[in-house]
Amino acid sequence: KPVLKPSKPLILANRIGERRRDRGEATCITEMSVMMACWKQNEFRDEACRKEIQDFFDCASKAEAARKMRSIQGEYGNLPPQKVNMLLQRFPNKSHLS
Repeated sequence: KPVLKPSKPLILANRIGERRRDRGEATCITEMSVMMACWKQNEFRDEACRKEIQDFFDCASKAEAARKMRSIQGEYGNLPPQKVNMLLQRFPNKSHLS
């Protein structure tokens, strides 16, 4: 059986790294592709592609509303690193105090 020899003490630190969180899946890719194809066919004139542009903007606004609703409802359940660090500093681990 292997023996675990940690290089650091096995205690909770009072800070975490502030790396970026993943943004999730891209939305409205199909609508964007249709809009760009229309632009290309019509020499990038907005007048000829009004329906496609409106479809893309409708999709984007629906996706943004859904994202806001998820964040309000707390679906993700993860705190941002800044808030985690604030809580860890408010309640520090006793062994880290000097």
